[in-house]
Amino acid sequence: MRLLKRPRRNRKNSLSRHWRAEASIDPKDLVYPLFVVEGTKQKQAISSMPGQYRWSIDEVLTICEQTLQKGVQAIALFPALEDSLKTPDAYEALNPGNLNCRAVKEIKKRFPELVVITDVALDPYSSDGHDGLVKGGKILNDETVKILAKMAVLHASSGADIVAPSDMMDGRVLAMRENLDANHFHETQILSYTAKYASAFYGPFREALDSAPKAGDKKTYQMSPGSKREALLECEADEAEGADILMVKPALAYLDVISDLKAHSQLPIAAYNVSGEYAMIKAAAQQGWLDEAKAVGEKLLSIKRAGADIIFTYHALDDFTF
Repeated sequence: MRLLKRPRRNRKNSLSRHWRAEASIDPKDLVYPLFVVEGTKQKQAISSMPGQYRWSIDEVLTICEQTLQKGVQAIALFPALEDSLKTPDAYEALNPGNLNCRAVKEIKKRFPELVVITDVALDPYSSDGHDGLVKGGKILNDETVKILAKMAVLHASSGADIVAPSDMMDGRVLAMRENLDANHFHETQILSYTAKYASAFYGPFREALDSAPKAGDKKTYQMSPGSKREALLECEADEAEGADILMVKPALAYLDVISDLKAHSQLPIAAYNVSGEYAMIKAAAQQGWLDEAKAVGEKLLSIKRAGADIIFTYHALDDFTF
């Protein structure tokens, strides 16, 4: 055959393949989500997420040390509160001594170099299980935003490096940015869940936090899975309101959305490799149906290749291969 172009030449050895690859995974690209509970020496298994646990603050510190040893330099905290602390007005969210704030303070005291990202939404604190205040079955946008802006300042004052609104209320990024700046937290970054979809892949996460809605669903504020252009509308709004990083959640079923945001924004793009996506691989690997290390590596590469600069993943401490 007379061929001038033979693409296989660039696949003939590992170095050539490395040179040709457009995506790679560095531990610095990853964020490790951690669930925190009250008490000491607590390690509570999450049945739908094999290998993941709810940790007490003292145990979280041990995990943070392991995280840094792996080269992963950022964690995302999610507090799992006792039911007695959950109320319709999510009052505990603004308690300076709440579980989340105490965890942040202890982590930053022990590991000042570790980047701590906090979740800003009401569902962990609400007895209704929604990301916003509920009245007459409706989610109150503006009233919720006022609380979120106060939460952002509370988290920043506790030592959070990045606050991450995951609620999908309109205008919350602007309110948080203005409130942070007014309280002299100009350096605190906002990682906005810009395109958060109403997804079936959140089930294990909601088990971990016991945060499923008590009535209704989240479709009036989270995005429809069939909507793609709306993500660009949210992107434009978040950029204009002062977001520093944009998030797409989930990741695998929305690689096209990650790619679109990457093409339309100069900001870093994050993607959340969510609990259901984690659980699928774990379940298949336990059955011997796939090679877990290779499947995890391929999955993370696909998210990076789509355009994500940052990947939130429960696999962050796992050994995986490409």
